[in-house]
Parts: sequence; structure tokens; C-alpha cells
Amino acid sequence: MPVYEYKALDQNGKNLKGIVNAESVSAARKKLRSAGNYPISIRESSGNLKEKGQGKRVSRNPFERIARKEVHIFTRQLATLLGAKIPLVPALASLVAQTNNLALQRIIALIKESVNEGNTLANAMAEHPKVFSNIYLNMIRAGEASGSLDIVMEKLADFGEKQEELKGKLRAALVYPCIMAVICVGVLFILITYIIPNITQVFLDMEKVLPLPTRVLIGLSDFFKDYWMAVVLGLGVVIGVVRIFIKSTFGRQVWDYFLLKIPVAGTVLQKIILARFASTLCSLLESGVGLIASMEIVKTIVNNRQVARVVDDAILQVKEGKSMTISLGNSQWFPPMFVQMVGVGEQAGTLEKMLQKVADAYEREVESAVLGLTALIEPVMIVGMGGIVGAIILSILLPIFEMNQMVG
Repeated sequence: MPVYEYKALDQNGKNLKGIVNAESVSAARKKLRSAGNYPISIRESSGNLKEKGQGKRVSRNPFERIARKEVHIFTRQLATLLGAKIPLVPALASLVAQTNNLALQRIIALIKESVNEGNTLANAMAEHPKVFSNIYLNMIRAGEASGSLDIVMEKLADFGEKQEELKGKLRAALVYPCIMAVICVGVLFILITYIIPNITQVFLDMEKVLPLPTRVLIGLSDFFKDYWMAVVLGLGVVIGVVRIFIKSTFGRQVWDYFLLKIPVAGTVLQKIILARFASTLCSLLESGVGLIASMEIVKTIVNNRQVARVVDDAILQVKEGKSMTISLGNSQWFPPMFVQMVGVGEQAGTLEKMLQKVADAYEREVESAVLGLTALIEPVMIVGMGGIVGAIILSILLPIFEMNQMVG
């Protein structure tokens, strides 16, 4: 049954908008009027349209966004309704009415209609790949196959919320250093290009040989004042070239290696990857997804080619009937503690439990490391800024000291 988007007025003259399932526009209009609403406009949902030659649904509004948080809330609500033994189609219909985001509301309605036509929930969700990730779909498939969809969706909600919480903590920790960096760069730019030239003009009018630090300061000031636009364009070109290089296969491998080797920050990134690896693999295995299929999915979400190559080798080991810890242990990116715990979990048949313990341990380490890193950044930025300002002041004062000595 098609899905229509509508705008209407209720009995009190209040504006309404939403979606309605109906056989045609006239049926949708009749449905709205029977509910006591006066329809202003009704159009077929853009999600019903198909791209030519493709099976993906398209969105008519490029500015529509569905936040990950909203997907997690939808997952939690659907898990609760299914856990209360409410059938899938009525549960989805209930969520259509409760969802405030029109874009998500439309997608849930389309999923409901697809399921009502006989498709599985996973196949219906697969038509919206920008909303539901590969790991999400595989866990849903495993839940439907095992008859424990409500439990799997509960785990999906837990997993998604935990990942978002970790990302939120990282973003919050980096906000202050980023703001400080922007302010420092702005202050230095104004100081060098506008304030210093007015001060140093006095020294230039004297036509005396100035100390080297003062001449360097004046040179830098003149350069940035005359060529600041060229500097900005040059930085833009460099960034563009680096981004193009990173998009290549070799460039991405070099970039990922570089990121993992950055002092301090590289260690934090490695722990984030390990936490994501362990947590995702644990969630997939607990949901009934096979080990090899789970590792194939994990390989795509670690978002690092160096680690992905190690996972590829581990998949080959598992296919040959060997332990995946052989490949993990031979890699510099997986610490001995991680490999040992995974190996113990494999031998004892408690791999999921061990992976969860590893994930929790590394998530705690990431939080501590990020807090420590941000605490370190603040004094380093203050000292650096103080050093630059001190050098500028010294360069300005040196000619004054020489003038005093000459007068004396």
C-alpha cells in the first residue's frame, strides 16, 4: 500500500503534518477527513519512488536527516513492543504514530508496508542502507532466524547507545581544545598582520640596523600581511592533495599507518579500534551471526586498513580451522593482553564473554586516555602561546634596549 505525506488542519485550526497509508490520494484524503482533519496537501512519499535501474529508495529532500540517536530510540521502542508480545506489523504501526521525525516516520511506514506484503524485517530495512547499517541488518537477520528478534533488538539498542555515548564523550573532550586552538590562531593572525606593523614602523623610520629577532618578526609580519590569502589558498591545496592521496588504496594504507604511529594520539586511536572490534564482534556473536560472517562485518567498521588486513588474515585462519589469535598475535596492532583473553575465550567456549570484558576494559582506558590527553593539551597550548607572545615582545623590546644604551 502506498505511503502519502500530508499537511492538514485539525478541528481547532492547528497545522498538522505526517504520513498516511492509503490506496490512492482520494482514499488518503477520505481517511484524513474521517479523522476530523481538513487536508491541505497530499503527495506520494518520495520513499515510494525508485531510482532507474537501481533498487534503492530515494529521498526527495536532501536536507532531511535521521540522527543515529533516533534510530537507537526506534530500536529500543520496537524491542519493548515485541517483548510485550505485540505482533511486528502493529508494533511498527504504533511507532509510525509516535515518531516525530517525518523522514524516519516515512521509512518506518514503508518498512511496515513491506513486512505486511510478506518481506522479512531485515529485507525491508535493507532498502534503506543510509539508515540501517550492515551490522544492524545482519543482527536483525540472525534474530529473525532464531526467533529472538526482541532480544536481538534490545542488544542492538544497547550496543548503539554505548557506541554513541563513547563518541559523545570523545567529542565533548575535544571541544575545548579545538576552541582554544581557533582562538589562539585568530589572536596571533591579528597580532602579526595588524598590530605589530604599527609598532615596528617606528623602528623602520629610524633607519638603524635592527636586531635579528626584530627583523625576522617584521619579515613575518609583512609576509602574512601581503600574502595571507596565498597562504590560505596554499593550505587549501595541500589539504585537497592529501585528501585525494588518502582516497587511493596505497595512500589510505600509509595514512592509517601514520595515524596509529602518532605519539600519544595513535595509542588512543588504537584503543578505540580495539574497543570497537571487541564490542561489535561480541554483539554479532551473541545475536547468532557466525564467526566468519561477524569478522567480515567487523573488518568494515574498524575503519583502518592496517587493522583490516590483520582481520583478513584471521578470517583465513578460521576458515582453515585454526585459531584467529595466531594472526592477531603476530600483529603489532593487537596487544598481548587482548590476544590472550580472546585465546582463552576460544578455548573455553566463552568468546563472547571475553570479548565483552575486553571491550569494557578498552573503553575505560579510552576515556581515561582522552581525559589525560585533553588535560595535557591545555597547559601545552598555554605554554606555546605564552612562548610565541614572549618572543614577539622580546623582538619589540630589543631595539628599545639598544636605543637606551646609545643614549646612555
